[in-house]
Amino acid sequence: MKETPPALDWSAAPEGWDWAAQDADGRWFWYRTRPVPGIGGGVWRAHSSAQTLACQGAPNADWFDTLRERPRSPRDAA
Repeated sequence: MKETPPALDWSAAPEGWDWAAQDADGRWFWYRTRPVPGIGGGVWRAHSSAQTLACQGAPNADWFDTLRERPRSPRDAA
């Protein structure tokens, strides 16, 4: 199940934080740098100063399909 969270609002992302991804437990994070899947699975990883909680979603077994880049124009966000 791919989750596209209605709560993932790019206008709420910090300036320059151009990536978002969901961990298996449902938590979405903003990332300043492109994250990579964690070695143990279930999480995305970036340096701790380059990630911050965005919102909570439902647990998602397909977490590895959730990496999103900030849309470059409002039309791309749809």
